[in-house]
Amino acid sequence: MPDIPPAPRPLALELRVHGVHGASPDELLGDPRTVRVTGDSTAAVFRRAEDADAEAHPERYAGRPVIEAYCWSRLTSGNGARALWLLLLPFMVVNLAHWARPAPPAADAPPRAARTYGLLVRVLALSLTVLLIAAACEVALDLFAWQCAGSAQCTGRRSWLGFLAPGGWWGQPGRRLALGALVPAALTWLLWFLSNRTWSAYESQSPPAETPAETAAETTAEAAADSAGGEAPLEAAAGGPAPAPTPAAPGVPPPLGRPGFWYGRRLVARLRAAHTAAGLLTVAVAVAVPTARYDRRAGAPVLEALGWVLELLLAAGALAVVWVVCRRGRTEARADHRLDRAAVTALPGAALALLAAVLLHAGWSRPGWSSAGRLPGDLAFGALMLGQGCCVLVLAAVAVRLYRFAPDPSAALYGLGGPAVAVLGCALGGVMSAGVAQRVADWLDGGATPGLAGSPLAGPPVLLSWQAAVLPPLLLVLALLAAWFAVRAARVRRRLAATVAAEYPGERPDADRSRRIAGVRAAAALTDEAPWLVAAVAGTTLLLGAGALAGAWLTGQVPGEAARGAHPLPAAAARAAQDAGSWLVGLGFVLFVTWGRRAYRDPAARRTIGVLWDVGTFWPRAAHPFAPPCYAERAVPDLTWRMAGWTARTGRRLVISGHSQGSVLAAAAVWQLPPHVRRRVGLLTYGSPLARLYGRWFPAYFGAGPLTALHGEVDCWRNLWRATDPIGGPVLTGAAGSVDRGPLPDPVAYGRSARHPLPAPILGHFDYQADPAFAVERDALIARLGKPPRAAVPGPRISREPAAPADPPETAG
Repeated sequence: MPDIPPAPRPLALELRVHGVHGASPDELLGDPRTVRVTGDSTAAVFRRAEDADAEAHPERYAGRPVIEAYCWSRLTSGNGARALWLLLLPFMVVNLAHWARPAPPAADAPPRAARTYGLLVRVLALSLTVLLIAAACEVALDLFAWQCAGSAQCTGRRSWLGFLAPGGWWGQPGRRLALGALVPAALTWLLWFLSNRTWSAYESQSPPAETPAETAAETTAEAAADSAGGEAPLEAAAGGPAPAPTPAAPGVPPPLGRPGFWYGRRLVARLRAAHTAAGLLTVAVAVAVPTARYDRRAGAPVLEALGWVLELLLAAGALAVVWVVCRRGRTEARADHRLDRAAVTALPGAALALLAAVLLHAGWSRPGWSSAGRLPGDLAFGALMLGQGCCVLVLAAVAVRLYRFAPDPSAALYGLGGPAVAVLGCALGGVMSAGVAQRVADWLDGGATPGLAGSPLAGPPVLLSWQAAVLPPLLLVLALLAAWFAVRAARVRRRLAATVAAEYPGERPDADRSRRIAGVRAAAALTDEAPWLVAAVAGTTLLLGAGALAGAWLTGQVPGEAARGAHPLPAAAARAAQDAGSWLVGLGFVLFVTWGRRAYRDPAARRTIGVLWDVGTFWPRAAHPFAPPCYAERAVPDLTWRMAGWTARTGRRLVISGHSQGSVLAAAAVWQLPPHVRRRVGLLTYGSPLARLYGRWFPAYFGAGPLTALHGEVDCWRNLWRATDPIGGPVLTGAAGSVDRGPLPDPVAYGRSARHPLPAPILGHFDYQADPAFAVERDALIARLGKPPRAAVPGPRISREPAAPADPPETAG
């Protein structure tokens, strides 16, 4: 009988995803001649020009895969206008607190504590919006329209404010307040516009819908592809048997595998309407309260009655905003395309109409009214700060209760990572608000110090001065913490330096070389201490904030005036803290603006800011709609569509290869695939923060349970890591540790040799492709692609359909 030629190996695909620093298509593909296969100028999939028609000529790719590169860096570091997102930093941080909650005990029925946790974070996010708009009101209404315009000395130094001086048509305080209110109202509109525009550009990508016809077609293609191959054990690619996934509720997908996880249109629209209305109502309250107070003192019955009516309407509007924010959380069991028209349209429209009525009421002629002192803002800022502190404490209690339901030793701060992050978000909002008010007040007051004796201006609210005064003690605590960590790192470096040379057999010890390698390892290990640094900063901030609030309310004066007459030492310390805090806050704000301006013009600085957004804006806007947009709501559907479409069209399998943040995107996209497609996919991750950062800070989504289950559902998975990498690390330990290979030697050679005549660099987080282990593991995964996919690990079936026809509110808390 004639010899039968061997069947050609099926076509395979390797899809590469870069990390936070980004990479061009030619760098990812190793070829300057690339073509865009699919996508647009923001994010796209590229191939080498010679591979553009690979599906039509599979015979060309015997023993090697078709390589594609998904480039998404322009989602976070595109045009210069995105540098303005730095102003949204507090919103981004408080949005992270929503996702940093401990894992609930059951995915299908989250306890009441999980829903309470999400509600508290949304309330905190609403308070930050009110705080930002209140700070804008403080600058535009209090400092400019009320204090400076009412002082002849202040307007005399600035001719462009002369039309607001008393005596003219605009000289009446009510009309000045109505004019100044246009600034915070415009800021509110800008926040709404950015949120709405970025939703259309980033987060409006629908996840792929799985139909029965597509499922049957893919199943048939899978069976046909499997019939051509033979058995191959998983150990050849994964290094050991796959662990069984952790128990899950039958019919319930993993958190990141829910069809609506990356499509939160309904919630974002509701929150955007509520926060927009809250901003407009804050401006209206800032104008209506002083106007109504004067009318009650002046005894004008008609204006007083109108003032009461407007205040009652403002209170009703505030209750409506709070009700909309608390009414519903995220719906993830399905991609919800519906919109709550009444809340989305009527709430901001009613708030805008009410603001217009308040401005008309304030603009009515009141000839006897004059402005002096400050607007009544001390109580408002103090109430906001007290409410935020109480909300954080309740949030911590809820987090502790959740952690007790399902303890996870790897979770940051034993479940208190979310409350600690929330404290930092509130502190950033307070520092930015105080910084803007202090700098504007100092500029308007000339050489004097606002709030002190002899100053023509009363200055911003007393609480803002106290907040600035506690900044030097906070920086001192940070300096002490940095010194402690530096000493600890030095001790670790000395201990590691004694054993580095022994890891390279046959090499002669070199003290300088060993110290250098040990120093990099010790610095990389500091990442594991970050939770305690965050805890120390958050705890110190909470205590200092409570002290500032108590000092402002008990004395009613700025720190320098409150300490006047006391012992010379505390009096001098209070005055020095106030002055230094004011300058530090102002310097920080100037540096903040300068950095943003530089990023607007300099692409390199823009990429640096893009790294911050890569980590901070991975998560959807579940708590704050004005946070920077979630790029993963564009990137994850892109990858999911590409993998699902290619496997359905060709009936073959693929490896998705991700570095750093790209590995997080890859895992999230694989979770979104249907189970039968997920078993056709291999994962190759390197420098991955999946467990070291995301698993620690976001245990409900990247904890040991979800990652172990993912290992059991994909075809194969390998992860490379180094001890010199400050970001990447092992993804699974213990029985599931067969996924990881590491720590890889770094550098690959200790000293000079015939094979390495020049000193080998310490690569750390980068250039994993240069390590020989990378090619070995990638080739093993690619060889696995030519074999039939392994059967699913026995366990509960994971479905993409919701367990019930109607999902309960706040599926994700």
